Amino acid sequence: MKKSSDYEQLKLCNQVCFPLYACSKELVRQYGPFLKELDLTYTQYITMMVLWERGTASSRELAECLHLDYGTLTPVLKRLEQAGFLTRARAAEDERLLTLTITEDGRKLKERAAGIPAAIAERVGLTPEEFQTLYELTYKALRNMETNR
Repeated sequence: MKKSSDYEQLKLCNQVCFPLYACSKELVRQYGPFLKELDLTYTQYITMMVLWERGTASSRELAECLHLDYGTLTPVLKRLEQAGFLTRARAAEDERLLTLTITEDGRKLKERAAGIPAAIAERVGLTPEEFQTLYELTYKALRNMETNR
């Protein structure tokens, strides 16, 4: 017969996945008031972040970069196009792909969003060194899990 101590690994407080999950949900919630001012969801915001950086991206590049499937990404892109922040066009070399290009309104939105990262960092309450360590460890874990699929 197993003792309760044989199941310590199944206690919620002993799981690394749970605080990551709960923190991720809370972090996205913290973005809410800032993104509401821009009339964006969090997924729309991270999509725009890629386009602010690159100007143009294929739907495949965007899906890979954001770790999203096409079923999730498609309505996001449609909404951002309707809002005038990007254009979608079929790629000449592969009509299954879309080429996404930021518009002038999309570039202007970047200026309105510029203060969000600092505001979120303040809410997280970590020192710059702790923030950097969290960033590095999170990405290391993500890369390791992607390798071990």
